[in-house]
Amino acid sequence: MGNAAALYERIEGDRDLTRSLFRQALQNPAGAIDAICAIGEQLRLPVTADEVKAHISNLDDDLSKQWLVKARGGL
Repeated sequence: MGNAAALYERIEGDRDLTRSLFRQALQNPAGAIDAICAIGEQLRLPVTADEVKAHISNLDDDLSKQWLVKARGGL
């Protein structure tokens, strides 16, 4: 899973960033995944889109999984 878990934890710790990404995910799920990957690069926690999807799909969080389903449909 690489850095995905650590990155998700860092993002989750920033309430404003989390809200922003979630809003983006509702309108553009694939773009949100790209944004997460870009944030990973900035934080020196590089991830691939597939690693992000795999990590989110393993979460026990229905809201996160909901937009991931949308992202998969749009790719």
